[in-house]
Amino acid sequence: MKKSASLKRERIKKGIYVLPNLFTTASLFCGFYSVIASMKGDYFLAAVPILIAFVLDGLDGRIARMTNTTSKFGSEYDSLADLVAFGVAPAILTYTWALSSYGKWGWLAAFLFVVCGALRLARFNVQIGIIESKLFNGLPIPGAATVIATGVLLFFYVGGEGRFVDLSVLVTVVSLSLLMVSNIKYYSFKDLNFFSRKPFMSFVIIVFILIIIIAEPQIMMFTFSFGYGLSGPSWALFKLGKKAYAAIKARRSQHPKLSLL
Repeated sequence: MKKSASLKRERIKKGIYVLPNLFTTASLFCGFYSVIASMKGDYFLAAVPILIAFVLDGLDGRIARMTNTTSKFGSEYDSLADLVAFGVAPAILTYTWALSSYGKWGWLAAFLFVVCGALRLARFNVQIGIIESKLFNGLPIPGAATVIATGVLLFFYVGGEGRFVDLSVLVTVVSLSLLMVSNIKYYSFKDLNFFSRKPFMSFVIIVFILIIIIAEPQIMMFTFSFGYGLSGPSWALFKLGKKAYAAIKARRSQHPKLSLL
């Protein structure tokens, strides 16, 4: 009896949890489909699956935690899927859509996005439990990918057609790549609990934001994505300025004559 029970436990350990990994597989599929659409020149269609993968990526972890089906396999599989959906797919999209005109600088910028995304995922995996959970160390790779995807959707929304050649895209891709591997802190939203009681005005604000997003989805999705990308550097500069002001104030208190200048 004991031997059969131990064999049963061993089989359970060797198996995988189906439900959360199905969501991860769907995210991986979205990334692969985006690459195919980019190769065909359908850039609008290539951008949409990246955003769908963003939603699926947020669901698989939550479902695993809610159903108590978290596993080492699931976390590793999720990282590999993220690299395809939020690293390779946006890089191929932005290269075929805008960067190919810059020759080797274009594909090198696209590769920089992929390698920085891979480094960002690897660093995140080894820093679990070390970095505060409500903060991200560097721009998350899904956040960087959504800036590119929503930028493409906004381009077609304002009347753009075909490919887009502008230096701003090259600068944006390089900047997003460097932000991913930086030590700039970003808010993770992991401490938000939508199932707990909230003030009445919080509910009103959420409904108002949802109405605006539904009314102008392309504009608002790009605004939120780009705004989140800027939030880390903006907060870092704010803290740096606050620290410099405190240092100047302390110096003036130690040397009263300086305050008269």
